[in-house]
Amino acid sequence: MDDPTTPDEAPGSGGTSARRATIYDIAQRVGLNPSTVSRALNKPGRTNAATEERIRAAAAELGYRVNPMARALPTGRSGTFAIVLPDITNPVHFELIRGAEQVARAGGFTLIISETEGSAEIERETIEALQSSVDGLLVVASRLDDAALADLARVKPIVAANHSAPSLPSVIPDLAMGLTAAMDHLRDLGHRSVAYLGLSGLQINRSRWELTLDLAMSRDISLVEIAVEAPTVEAGADALRRVRASGVTAVLAYNDLVAHGLLRAARGAGLTLPDAFSVIGFDDIFSAELAVPSLTTLRSPLREIGTNAMETLIDPERNRVPSKVVLPLDLVVRESTARLVERPQ
Repeated sequence: MDDPTTPDEAPGSGGTSARRATIYDIAQRVGLNPSTVSRALNKPGRTNAATEERIRAAAAELGYRVNPMARALPTGRSGTFAIVLPDITNPVHFELIRGAEQVARAGGFTLIISETEGSAEIERETIEALQSSVDGLLVVASRLDDAALADLARVKPIVAANHSAPSLPSVIPDLAMGLTAAMDHLRDLGHRSVAYLGLSGLQINRSRWELTLDLAMSRDISLVEIAVEAPTVEAGADALRRVRASGVTAVLAYNDLVAHGLLRAARGAGLTLPDAFSVIGFDDIFSAELAVPSLTTLRSPLREIGTNAMETLIDPERNRVPSKVVLPLDLVVRESTARLVERPQ
């Protein structure tokens, strides 16, 4: 006769399908109260670490899987969270997602990802659609303003990642630290005329521009803002003609993708960089060091942003309290910046 505690066998394994393992099966296996097992599986950190490890090992051995719907009935919580981001193809998000996923997995939670195509309207609709089925949302580089996010957060907790929202918990890179290093680097190389390639109309861009403008003025650097349509390689390439017309000797790009596009277009036009002008990107995505020339950029702590933001989101004592975690933003110097060589008159 089959042992009633045996979990379902995997489809196609040749065995008979009995029933799913339950917390009672796990409790019997480890000799503990079912409530202790439930607490260890659903509320990590609330049980002795050794006991929790023993329970999770037994759960894995029995093939136990959490049923989100069943867990939601007595608690009102589904154990599911969401990441909402503007562009899932942008490599800047890879490490951030990985950091958040590791935290969610360690806590026994499910994490879903939704893209908004960089549209504020789609972002709002997406958040509203997800709120009924998730316990909270991690919103990355939001296109919505603080008031709109605060209004949405009344329904379910929202944590802002990679941008600052004063009414919410936020995890951001230290813009002042990074942009100061970038402008000091260009000044020390002799550059006195710089272009900032930014996305017009976005709050995340305005904060960068305003800070860069203050830093430029205090260093006797002339700064011009050149708007790009999107944070993409194509938009960066399209900006080349305006960069050349501006007469600047250095460029600070909104992100590495925009910088990549500018580098590629410059090569296509027969320009040699950084002789024609220096370029600094933002984020230090995996392709930055593979660019030609390799890209000087600001390294954002993307995985740490995802980790910190997710830890805040799953903590009911912190996920509705406005706060700001600021992480280091470091300058990585490569080949795309060089000392200014005086151009012949």
